[in-house]
Amino acid sequence: MTATVPNSEQSVDPQTRAGHSDAELDAIFGPIFARIADGAVQREDDRALAYTEAGWLREAKFGALRVPTEFGGYGASVRQLFRLLIDLAAAESNLPQALRVHWSFVEDQLLAEAGDEREQWLRAVADGKLVGNAITEPGIGAIDRYQTALTPDGARWKLSGTKYYSTGSLYSDYILVAADKDGERVSVLVDANAEGVTQHDDWDGFGQRLTASGTTEFNAVAVSDDRVLGPGYGGAGRTYATSYLQLVQLAVLAGIAQRATDDVAEWVRNRTRTFTHAPADLPREDPLVQQVIGRAAGAAYAARTLVLDIAGQLDVLLDAGGEDTALLDRVEFDVARAQSVVIPLVLDAVTQLFEVGGASITSERLRFDRHWRNARTISAHNPLIYKLQSVGDHVLNGSDLPYAWSAGKR
Repeated sequence: MTATVPNSEQSVDPQTRAGHSDAELDAIFGPIFARIADGAVQREDDRALAYTEAGWLREAKFGALRVPTEFGGYGASVRQLFRLLIDLAAAESNLPQALRVHWSFVEDQLLAEAGDEREQWLRAVADGKLVGNAITEPGIGAIDRYQTALTPDGARWKLSGTKYYSTGSLYSDYILVAADKDGERVSVLVDANAEGVTQHDDWDGFGQRLTASGTTEFNAVAVSDDRVLGPGYGGAGRTYATSYLQLVQLAVLAGIAQRATDDVAEWVRNRTRTFTHAPADLPREDPLVQQVIGRAAGAAYAARTLVLDIAGQLDVLLDAGGEDTALLDRVEFDVARAQSVVIPLVLDAVTQLFEVGGASITSERLRFDRHWRNARTISAHNPLIYKLQSVGDHVLNGSDLPYAWSAGKR
């Protein structure tokens, strides 16, 4: 493979194809996002999982944004989906992350061959069903193979093992599980309330605390053949899913940057307390404060613009069937290098915002700290140092991008 810098400047029509317009989708989901945002600080204080808020999204068929209208969905483009994910992240950054694998599952169905099974799952999503995940394992994990295994059990299979970082599963109807089947990685779809499934809300990160990313145990869970869906993540070679899943995380960061900017700007507008050596009587008129707010607004805009540009590229890729290797490499490369921009840009912005208010801006009543904690936590999920190395190796030596990887003891 030769080292190339793929062209990310290809123009993509941002308008909807056969579904709803941006304005129509905003009219449906904007009021729901506003209701979700209203309770964000209280949920953070109480560490209350967003069951009610996930229910509002389920009732509005938010999970069916990408499902074609013929199956009861909205027929939205990828760009429209990510536009709304950024807005949802601004309201509650935990929820887009919790639904991250749900969107990938829907795309898999859209790319599948037409038939009863494909239609079954698309209609289930249109009816409000949500899909969580159980992929990563604690301890040794999946460097060589998953310890979670699918073994024969008469005419069916049984699934046993323990997973961690089961993001969104407590909000979901189904759980997509990565497992070992005779030395092969496979994806298994199980009912979240199936006998033998035990879920724990034990995620102990200091940010993104309401993503329901805890431990899930599978104890001889019965699995039928139709629930064994094919190669698991990490075993499918070049795949659209890597860039897609990474882009959800960047959308979350874009939303965090926007919400942090809006929250602090509103606080500054109503503030009269300042310092004797400040260049203005009111903080909102202080050019130094204005500069900080301006930088944060720029970071939110830049992050949003990058996410939507790449989402438009994913539209082109997925419309072409998701298998064009040149398109796959281009989008994967752009997501990787976008991480190197969005992560430091957003982290710096949400850190610098604390410069506008002295000690009072750190009040727990305001909970502005959640923006930094959430941004810092989601940025650490796939460490930037490895992403930068893979980008540099690709540019210098033409090395393949990693696409999929596993975490565990080596």
